[in-house]
Amino acid sequence: MRVFDTLTDLAACVGQEVATSDWLTVTQEQINLFAQATGDHQWIHTDVERAQAGPFGTPIAHGFLTLSLLPQMMESAVQVKQSGMGVNQGLNKVRFTSPVPVGSRLRARLRLESVHWLDGGGCQMVWGVTVERHGQTKPVCVAEILARRYP
Repeated sequence: MRVFDTLTDLAACVGQEVATSDWLTVTQEQINLFAQATGDHQWIHTDVERAQAGPFGTPIAHGFLTLSLLPQMMESAVQVKQSGMGVNQGLNKVRFTSPVPVGSRLRARLRLESVHWLDGGGCQMVWGVTVERHGQTKPVCVAEILARRYP
């Protein structure tokens, strides 16, 4: 984990890879719960037997499940001591570039692309995020996300 005292300290890293998250493992239980929450029960995600005979040889995570893990990954990678609250602002770009088979270990590489200061001392940041799967060279997700942090 990379720790910064202030948002100004973090902002000094614009243009740099700031941190890499911890690894996390995607489980079938997570996939099933995500399907339940979103109503996306496509067999490649939730029907283990059918998925084993399918194109990936195993169930795969929903792309949006992978995306929804980004806040957890970011939290394990970057901390700003003098920041009281963070808000997801949106996405500029997202691509799911490779499947995530059940049991995959994922981590995110975080590059701070830009910082825009807001009234009251907060800032809006654009992060370039690359989600890697352990043992694979091709990323599983590439995204540009917007996040706001407030003191």
